[in-house]
Amino acid sequence: MDLFEQKQVKPMLIGVETEPFDDPAYIFEMKFDGERCVAYLDPKSGTELRNKRNVKMLPKVPELSELHQYVKTKCVLDGELTCIGTDGKPVFHEIQRRSLMTNKLRIDFAAKQHPATFVAFDILYYKDKDVKSLPLMERKALLQKAIKEENARFAVSRYIEEQGSALFAAAKEQQLEGIVGKRKDSLYFEDKRTKDWKKVKFYLDDDFVICGYIFKENNMISIVLGQYRGSELIYKGHVTMGVSRKDFKIIQQQPEIAMPSFDFPAGHGNENAVWIEPELVCKVEFMERTQSGGMRQPRFQGIRMDKAAEDCVEK
Repeated sequence: MDLFEQKQVKPMLIGVETEPFDDPAYIFEMKFDGERCVAYLDPKSGTELRNKRNVKMLPKVPELSELHQYVKTKCVLDGELTCIGTDGKPVFHEIQRRSLMTNKLRIDFAAKQHPATFVAFDILYYKDKDVKSLPLMERKALLQKAIKEENARFAVSRYIEEQGSALFAAAKEQQLEGIVGKRKDSLYFEDKRTKDWKKVKFYLDDDFVICGYIFKENNMISIVLGQYRGSELIYKGHVTMGVSRKDFKIIQQQPEIAMPSFDFPAGHGNENAVWIEPELVCKVEFMERTQSGGMRQPRFQGIRMDKAAEDCVEK
């Protein structure tokens, strides 16, 4: 079976986080704050959207069921599923909230209030041919050839060449998440982290395993975080700000365990933690990392259903 028929693409991943830079060997594009998604589009047979865990996403974003009408030929596109706010900026919590919904009426209402958009930045399959082995700039040219129409629900990521520092400055001024630099000759390797793709971020963020929670004063709740170092789960501290009632309700539904599978320091309320099966993943945003490896001013951004716990690895 070919790439389109299999529908099991595992997206290529960014391998490096760096400072702003200029390089004629690179192109630079905005980093959209959303959920990575692969679109299987056929003008004759329809649209299929899958997230990084290969979960079908159209039931969550039914307003994107007609994306196949906007391409000229059968293709597989890599991109970002996002919701755009009234200020024209991506709003992560809206697409995250949608991915957790199961009630069709609520999903339909959310689709009208905060419709989703698919932003394509790469093409992996074009006219019955796997094109992952082509250099990035050739894939970018094929992506443009494949597109028939762009609109509020479907867009192609724009890029500039060489001038990463200027694009980052523009992203920072608009308080966007950041930019991504990609080597012009980079090939596409599924499910691999590559140094050919580099992110430069205004606000830092990372994904963590939710290992437990602690009840604090004034009805505050602190989430205990972890990441994997090889096959070992490592304690990574807490996050308190930004935890919503809806997210905490999901966290509380996880089975409790007697003891965690990692060593945790005394104090910080850890002795009173409720430990749970380390299966849920969350995104945490922060200003910078401390010398001890912690996070300065961390803020909980939401639960990620598109990522497995074992994929949360220590940087």
